[in-house]
Amino acid sequence: MLIDNMMAYAEVDALLDLVEDEYRNRVPEKVRNFFKEEKIKDYEFNIDINKPLTEQKIRRETMALLAILNINYWCDTEEEKQQWINELDKNEKEIEELREKYNPDNLFKNRTKVINDPIVNEENAQNMQLVEYKEKNIIQRIIDKIFKIFKRKER
Repeated sequence: MLIDNMMAYAEVDALLDLVEDEYRNRVPEKVRNFFKEEKIKDYEFNIDINKPLTEQKIRRETMALLAILNINYWCDTEEEKQQWINELDKNEKEIEELREKYNPDNLFKNRTKVINDPIVNEENAQNMQLVEYKEKNIIQRIIDKIFKIFKRKER
């Protein structure tokens, strides 16, 4: 776990080097130095600025740290901060619901009900499946925002 955190610090440090000065300077020097001092020194995190962050191999811990940086330093208003916090809460609730829904203990309970129902045959059971529509979660939105920051720097 500690090594994962240290690798995430290296990734955040590399990403902070790529963002525009305006965004980098919003993060206090003490925080930036923390990432520089605590990262794994021999870990090379290479990012392809021609690819969106969603296609990069970024650790989950890194995304969490970027979310914290976004809320604490990059949000311009309290309303924007609260919106991000609400999104994080919503995302956490969705994850908990998915864990409950796909709990191995409960996974096959609904299936047996459908199969044992004499009214529902196998063809109708397939037609009854719902398709979920999901908005972008908080991590995806943070990645998009950071990607926009990188695009601005390229100009």
